[in-house]
Amino acid sequence: MTSLVESLKAPENTQAWQWRDYHINYTAQGEGQPLVLVHGFGAAIGHWRQNIPAWVTAGYQVFALDLLGFGDSDKPDVDYSIELWAEMLQEFWQAQIQTPAVWVGNSIGGLISLTVAAQAPEMTQGVILLNCAGGLSHRPEELHWPLNWVMAGFTKLVTTPGLGTFIFNQVRQPQRIRNTLKQVYGNQAAITDELIEILYRPSCDPNAQNVFARILAAPPGPRIAELLPQIKAPMLVLWGETDPWTPVKGGDIFQAWGQDHPVEFITLPETGHCPHDERPEQVNALVINWLGQLPTV
Repeated sequence: MTSLVESLKAPENTQAWQWRDYHINYTAQGEGQPLVLVHGFGAAIGHWRQNIPAWVTAGYQVFALDLLGFGDSDKPDVDYSIELWAEMLQEFWQAQIQTPAVWVGNSIGGLISLTVAAQAPEMTQGVILLNCAGGLSHRPEELHWPLNWVMAGFTKLVTTPGLGTFIFNQVRQPQRIRNTLKQVYGNQAAITDELIEILYRPSCDPNAQNVFARILAAPPGPRIAELLPQIKAPMLVLWGETDPWTPVKGGDIFQAWGQDHPVEFITLPETGHCPHDERPEQVNALVINWLGQLPTV
């Protein structure tokens, strides 16, 4: 009988890009203004499966990558960071795009997109954020006791040889993935078997547990407040109102910034951490409408 892992296939139309010594999985579809899609923690190209066709049909060239350590990209033992992934995307742009792009990011993918836009304005025509994370990990001052103690303890356990493997194997089980999604998806109908498979399959790859541990122990990265003054491009910020991981209050900084800068901030009711997957039709339309207002390059 075919196992669950064997029955799952990589997303269609993917290609391999050699970045330094690593294999990076990506897809490039359509023609026109380039959009670069940057997924969140534990996700992959497949998380954009309900968005890519709509944006390609609307006349855009869509690039989506599996970040190093995720999806079908290599999972080496390196020091993972927001800065490392931002370097990867900038070098991808230099190799594959070379035209100012719109960076589209969910969760930590949003923070990575902001970092690229701040560091490389010549590569950036716009930024679209979907429930942007404030860091790769929580800063000590962001968590109060006992949550800060619990998170520190969990990180230590996950990075402990032997015990870390046991914990990872529990966390990555399909039913546990489903239960986690039920906590963060405002639209429960969006939690499908297909979605569970997209998130589960890469966890079966060799060294996935070590990557998981390294990322949990990684530094949080740049602060949003540090990045915004360096960004000149217009931004669209979409926020699911019921997200417990990055609550809608986290968008206050973008609303404040938008008083004097080109930022459009829109909240989506009954939507959680992944608006593009929970409300694809609504998000697709909002994105296409906003893109249509950008000046042509």
